[in-house]
Amino acid sequence: MDCIHLNGIRSYGYTGFLPEEQVLGQWFEVDLVLWVDLAAAGRSDRIEDTVDYRQTIEQVKQLIHQSKYALIERLATAIAEQLLHHSSLEKVSVKLTKVAAPIPDFSGRITIEITRNRS
Repeated sequence: MDCIHLNGIRSYGYTGFLPEEQVLGQWFEVDLVLWVDLAAAGRSDRIEDTVDYRQTIEQVKQLIHQSKYALIERLATAIAEQLLHHSSLEKVSVKLTKVAAPIPDFSGRITIEITRNRS
């Protein structure tokens, strides 16, 4: 199966376990792998035969910005579920990163990765 990789999608959102995370918000970054058959697009050169990256990026950014979940696992799952509604996607991998998690004495990043198949 063919893949489309979309990396570095950044959006400000309000997901987090701590109450201040859902009020003040924070930056998130998403990397996606979209499994889709690209043979038709490779022959036709038509956007209708593939996934429109612009729409996918906008969907992810809006979902991050509008959602208020306690766990980033839930946000990643919501992103995967929404993207799998696209008729041509067979599978999606979502790598979601909290760029600056509010954890004392921790300057790293928290990243989870999930992969979901069309049901």
